[in-house]
Amino acid sequence: MTPEPVVPDPPLAVEMRGIVRRFPGVVANDGVDFDLRVGEVHALLGENGAGKSTLMNVLDGLYRPDAGEILVFGRPVEFRSPRDAIAAGLGMVHQHFALVPTQTVTENVLLGLPRPRFRLDARRYDDEVADLARSHGLAVDPRARVWQLSVGEQQRVEILKMLYRGARILILDEPTAVLAPQEAADLFRTLRSMVAGGASVVFISHKLAEVAQIADRVTVMRRGKVTAAGIPTAETTTAGLARLMVGREIFETIERAPFAPGPVVLAMRDVEAESDRELPALRGISLDVRSGEILGVAGVAGNGQSELAQVLTGLRRCSAGSITVDAVEVGNKTPRDTIVQHVAHVPEDRTGVGTAPNLSVADNLIMKSYREAPVARRWSIDTGAVRRFANRLRETYAIAAPSVDTEARLLSGGNLQRLILAREIASAPRLMVAVQPTRGLDVGAIATVHRLLLDQRQAGSATILISEDLDEILALADRVAVIYEGRLVGLYDAAEADIGEIGLRMTGGMTPAVAEPGAPPVSVA
Repeated sequence: MTPEPVVPDPPLAVEMRGIVRRFPGVVANDGVDFDLRVGEVHALLGENGAGKSTLMNVLDGLYRPDAGEILVFGRPVEFRSPRDAIAAGLGMVHQHFALVPTQTVTENVLLGLPRPRFRLDARRYDDEVADLARSHGLAVDPRARVWQLSVGEQQRVEILKMLYRGARILILDEPTAVLAPQEAADLFRTLRSMVAGGASVVFISHKLAEVAQIADRVTVMRRGKVTAAGIPTAETTTAGLARLMVGREIFETIERAPFAPGPVVLAMRDVEAESDRELPALRGISLDVRSGEILGVAGVAGNGQSELAQVLTGLRRCSAGSITVDAVEVGNKTPRDTIVQHVAHVPEDRTGVGTAPNLSVADNLIMKSYREAPVARRWSIDTGAVRRFANRLRETYAIAAPSVDTEARLLSGGNLQRLILAREIASAPRLMVAVQPTRGLDVGAIATVHRLLLDQRQAGSATILISEDLDEILALADRVAVIYEGRLVGLYDAAEADIGEIGLRMTGGMTPAVAEPGAPPVSVA
């Protein structure tokens, strides 16, 4: 019997050998080996703080390794900056974006390129960026300024920057976190087309199901070391990957008590608001949310979700309509007024809005209670009470920080989110507005955040959960409201919702199934 011929592995696009990267008191990468083949998608998994981003920042030239070597297409390289990496055909889309807020999308895409040298032909380059965005299903206005964009739209700009530069090796950090299922599928088709043409992709994600769908191989990191190197995706399971990531079993099933609707906490009536670009962002939003309920708001980034959260928390004015919490008007009130009314806010931007990064953990934890006893003592703050309060929350919510004096900017994403949730839950909220609460978190941290949200539901809070992760919404929410171009276009019982239909409504593919603005409000009961 003639033996089957052995098919050799494709050549390596990247080979990293014995990479060591140290920070004061921490070894972020401890002798890490990683390789990426030509024409493959290689997923890199691990908890927050496992060393994934550090390893990729070394590859991208942002950090220089303390030891080890890197080969790109078989040639040793020493990148002194990301510019060197880009020149070698390697680009990274970071989880924390590197964009200039005051410049347009096109200007950000062109930034750092040798052309144009003297004069920018805005129309020509706007058209080029628009064509590139359209061809890859990354909808964004080339003329919009970055500060006017949602977090999801900013992520698309980062992807466009690398695609415009013709990167042959692309590192994507959570690229589908803010995409609808159809858009994620389009992105996957784009990636498959790229790798079929000889490109190579490192795909960093915490969504194990999508890793199983897109990746050819998987490498898992934990505490700065590789625990599984280059496993063919077809030979593992999501449960096995989760166990390798966190070192223990992770139970994916979320158990919820049956929904017992309480009195209406939030009532919105024909609410309208404008975006930062003075265009309609919310168009006649009417809904009720009850005590002990989680209402999931599903939509593609940039369709009014950010503005919805902002009008509920006093960060944006309404141009029309009414918003009440426990029958008290909070529309067009200050953030302080919403806090007094026990409205909690978990924003999508943890560092820019949710925390003061250069202040201590303790200072961040008392931001909503520094006027009240026992933290406040007449016109001053009781530092002893602050430390007791902060230490109690740090222990209760397992915030991994050396002390409450540690600056918030030194925390990992998961611990920063725990800090925000601890502060907001400690305020005994009647309404919780949570926007992308698990974006960029690892599987263990996601489970913690989900449990905290469900605990608040059980405690009787009304919760607005705004997320582009449909699986998360369907797992946590009692009802699902779909938003498209600032309008509610669908309202579903989560237990009976069809993910395909919701995805179509998110992208404007079906006729709206809820009342038009001005009609009686949709009651989520």
